[in-house]
Amino acid sequence: MNKYLYDALPFLHEIDRERQEQFERYFRSAPLWLIDAFQVIKLKRGSVFSCEGDPADTIFFVGQGVVEALDYRVFGMPYEYMRLNRVHAFGGMEFIMELDRFLTTLRAVTDCTLVKIPRPQFEKWMYSDIEALRREARLVGEYLATEARHNRVMLFLDGSERLALLLAGQYEQFGRGGVLQISEGRQQLANKSGLCVKSVNRSIKKFADSGLISKAGSRITVSREQYEGLRALLSQKLHLDPDGVTVH
Repeated sequence: MNKYLYDALPFLHEIDRERQEQFERYFRSAPLWLIDAFQVIKLKRGSVFSCEGDPADTIFFVGQGVVEALDYRVFGMPYEYMRLNRVHAFGGMEFIMELDRFLTTLRAVTDCTLVKIPRPQFEKWMYSDIEALRREARLVGEYLATEARHNRVMLFLDGSERLALLLAGQYEQFGRGGVLQISEGRQQLANKSGLCVKSVNRSIKKFADSGLISKAGSRITVSREQYEGLRALLSQKLHLDPDGVTVH
């Protein structure tokens, strides 16, 4: 099966082993007719490939790159509440909840390679493979539980603590070689944290002055030691997992 999967998705040969294994696990029981329905598309950074309210007739998987989910319902401002660089069925939640419209807007953060599957074929596979259906339901449930926990936590954090939570989470997800490199602008950080740009700038200055981050122009870096400092700041209010900022 893996050979057939790699033949259908040649980009798998180019990605890191961790994501290869994620694809292998997710599609380990996929029938050949489903793999034959795969469509591979390339997107440029910043491209929107699904809008809230669009017909949820396609399932997307990220093969290469990073995508984010946006919510524009509050004063028309984008709030970036989900960013994933792992294998995840975008549209799977709508399938599980039996919704015919997408719940969110999806945008490419980087240049991306996506796999598209028509929803009817995806549904046919899920309904004929109980283990695949249970796996997808579990992934959706885990995501919803994580989001609900995150939203509860945000109610009790001030502006700088919200940014600390964002930076610590990004370090865990995107840090490489013990260092997180952040080249995003202040507006993007504001979109992700739900803060205004003024509050983001004030928090960045506070963290830089106290040694919790390093600045070089507009670029921000977070070392392992600084990450531990951000965790220590958060631990004053939150009970943190030993290996992450997941909140119980």
